[in-house]
Amino acid sequence: MRLAVLCSPESWYLRDLNRAAADRHEVVAVGYPQIVGAIYGSTQIGAAGVDLSAFDAILVRTMPQGSLEQVVFRMDALARLQSAGQLIVNPPRSIEVAVDKFLTSALLVEAGLDHPRTIACQTVDDAMQAFASLGGDVVVKPLFGAEGRGIARVSDEAIALRVFKSLVPLGSVLYLQEFVPHHGYDCRVFLVGDRAFGMKRINRADWRTNVSRGATTEPLELDARLVDLARRAAAATGAVLAGVDILPARDGRLCVIEVNAVPGWQSLARTLGVDIAALVLDDVARRLDRQRS
Repeated sequence: MRLAVLCSPESWYLRDLNRAAADRHEVVAVGYPQIVGAIYGSTQIGAAGVDLSAFDAILVRTMPQGSLEQVVFRMDALARLQSAGQLIVNPPRSIEVAVDKFLTSALLVEAGLDHPRTIACQTVDDAMQAFASLGGDVVVKPLFGAEGRGIARVSDEAIALRVFKSLVPLGSVLYLQEFVPHHGYDCRVFLVGDRAFGMKRINRADWRTNVSRGATTEPLELDARLVDLARRAAAATGAVLAGVDILPARDGRLCVIEVNAVPGWQSLARTLGVDIAALVLDDVARRLDRQRS
């Protein structure tokens, strides 16, 4: 299999995929800024002078920030490749959904999953009303973002006002979720093919459980309920390779917080001692075989 990986050439994941591929697969890094679309009677999508349709499949390993035009163009390019029969993991639409927290929240709730009460708005007045209606203890998140970046917990009215006033001039959507009291950990369920892997992320010093924020990890034995919740959440977004974050609340609920359609596995592989990169490559190869048959 000849696989294009959308990632930085310095990415740890590229090195891990190349290690796992050995001599079975060819793995080539492609950067988003290199993508070029040419329309001469038909549409050709290339990168660094290489026709991307010449690859057997494309693995999306990152979604870097960019202008609205850049992000839309990149997604359009992937969508054109997919419409021409290219296997893309994850599908472009699932990536669009997963990076948009408001849309993800709506789809998770429509799928019948427990999810924190959420309000997205655009003015300071509406945000202050949302702050009050959500109980005066909220988590403010950037609409687009990952790994806990830009997230703040606000439980003071005066501070909330200052936060909202600072964000509105930046053109930010004010995305607020009720703070869900929890036990100092969450569950990351990693889905690849028909397999599911679990990891508990623990942070006794901070309410955020991201590994990038200092959380420690340990293996998590998955039960049928956690796997079912994760699969329903991934299906709601359309992701076939997914990292689903589930928060056990103090009131007994299992809140599905988000679905990551570009899920990392560095901490997971280290914690479980499992070669996740090899499993990802095997799953892409199986999907390619099914698509061709």
